[in-house]
Amino acid sequence: MPLIKCKNMIRFECDYAEGAHPAILESLINSNFEQTKGYGEDEHCANARRLIRQICEDETVDVHFLVGGTQANMTIIASALRPHQGVIAVDSGHINVHETGAIEATGHKIIALKGVDGKLSASQIEETVSAHWSDENHEHIVQPGMVYISNPTEKGTIYSRRELQEISLVCHECGLTLFMDGARLGYGLAAEDNDLDLPEITRLCDVFYIGGTKVGAFFGEAVVITADALKKDFRYMIKQRGGMLAKGRLLGIQFETLFTNGLYFDISRHAVRLAMKIRDAFRAKNISFYAESPTNQQFPILTKSQKDALSSKYAFELWTKIDANRSAVRFSTSWATREEDVETLIRDIEGLVV
Repeated sequence: MPLIKCKNMIRFECDYAEGAHPAILESLINSNFEQTKGYGEDEHCANARRLIRQICEDETVDVHFLVGGTQANMTIIASALRPHQGVIAVDSGHINVHETGAIEATGHKIIALKGVDGKLSASQIEETVSAHWSDENHEHIVQPGMVYISNPTEKGTIYSRRELQEISLVCHECGLTLFMDGARLGYGLAAEDNDLDLPEITRLCDVFYIGGTKVGAFFGEAVVITADALKKDFRYMIKQRGGMLAKGRLLGIQFETLFTNGLYFDISRHAVRLAMKIRDAFRAKNISFYAESPTNQQFPILTKSQKDALSSKYAFELWTKIDANRSAVRFSTSWATREEDVETLIRDIEGLVV
């Protein structure tokens, strides 16, 4: 997405502009001269896996650490699907619009469906699978083998417990693997109207990942596999896709720190609380939103003059054009967003001409 730029700006364009939480820096410094095994077989990765299993309330899950979201997405999808199968995703899904054909490059088609507020529904999935098998030419068509969702979505919206339960039921009835992209999962769990938690996500999904890159880490995603069929040889797939980090402890240390004393959830709550203050400021000016997001991403629709006024001081993303005079933009908060910067932004929002 194009970036709205300015000099000496206060930055709200993404949630990964900063480095890492100071506690992670401290952990990395303190462990710097340790000698450990490589490739994720060290004590820090083992402890991070233990902590994640505890918070998921499932000691049977496999946990693997990869560097980034696209790498995690393509490794998971390529490992789960047979050569003739594709993955169902919403048309605005990250794998469909922001990954440069990474999934297709593994040999698997994305079966993109029109979503509502960035989400898929159980009925859509059921209809798509039914249409495939009722087509007398189905052997000539890519077979649906997986469903990909993200929580939060690209529009900052979240799935409810009931929605995820319905999707999970349909997937299991239709023999589809359910995969949740959790690059911003912490912010979804911290949302004010969220009723999901990690144990429920673990129970309902075959595989998901807990994002670190966008939630306080330098880099890293923790892949959690619940389905036994997907566990076999997954490390082979990580290696084959170039994802097995020699200094794997750098990933383990970060997740070990994030899941000690609830830091991951504290970080997420901080970002969401400040995002809600930004949301409320735009609402108070009767400025509408591209999507109603309860998470750290906010998408106000601004006129050209409003956008220009704010871009003199703030960095934010141009999300999409609405019409000749209006654009949806994105403001993101993170673990490092400062209260005083948000208060400054709010004063400038209050001064916008409507």
